[in-house]
Amino acid sequence: MGERNTMEQVRTIEGAKVPAFLYGTAWKEAATQELTELAIAQGFRGIDTANQRKHYDEVAVGRAISAALAGGQIARNDLFLQTKYTFQRGQDHRLPYNPASPIQTQVEESFASSLEHLGVDRIDSYILHGPSRAAGLGAEDWAAWQAMEKIHESGRARLLGVSNVSLDQLEILCKDAKVKPHFVQNRCFAVSGWDRAVRTFCKTNGIVYQGFSLLTANRVALASQQLATLAQRHDCSPAQLIFRFAIDVGMIPLTGTTDAQHIQSDLDVFDMQLQPDEIEAIERIAG
Repeated sequence: MGERNTMEQVRTIEGAKVPAFLYGTAWKEAATQELTELAIAQGFRGIDTANQRKHYDEVAVGRAISAALAGGQIARNDLFLQTKYTFQRGQDHRLPYNPASPIQTQVEESFASSLEHLGVDRIDSYILHGPSRAAGLGAEDWAAWQAMEKIHESGRARLLGVSNVSLDQLEILCKDAKVKPHFVQNRCFAVSGWDRAVRTFCKTNGIVYQGFSLLTANRVALASQQLATLAQRHDCSPAQLIFRFAIDVGMIPLTGTTDAQHIQSDLDVFDMQLQPDEIEAIERIAG
């Protein structure tokens, strides 16, 4: 990532190099390949996708990765790839598995399809793309997680995680799973203290929190005078402040920007430094 402070940008989890900032590839359709290639060229080394054609074009992400590898921009070991298994209720008709198959088989089929889409032989982080129900965990959730555990144990997925999860679901999963999640990826709202309860649980239990929709879910906070004042002080945008804040409180933020200038400016947050009182002020901004 150029001349930026690379020590800050990478943490190691069970031998895997995990960047401090991820580029999210959802909702980009025909622009997916171009934007993913651009994100890698600008310096992103973590790419988030899903085998869910409804919202992602994982095949196009794979083309971008193959182009970057073939062009010598990056080596595979320097790239953190994260994808997801999505239950049928979160899919459209373009399913990556046979819906008549048992959940365990669906997970295996989806995972094998992701490897093919991305042109790789392993995934760095494999995520359960939300539990099958709003409260608690059901038999389908456990079947999916146990299938993911087998993939992890085989070495084909280095790390596991869960997204769109509530605190009670996370507590249940961590209590009874053989392999506990390494990541939680949630939509992060300022009105809930930036998902403070889940983040606190993650910190206590050695789980890394990934925050998405940090900008789109918090438009009121982004437009606040308090954030505008801080941004002016640092000669940056409110969006950059939010991403810097997220990193400072231990999150891995995701950005899904489709603007080339914003891709670059998002990475510029590694050149910023917030003071403890500023971090605390942003923690308490309600959107």
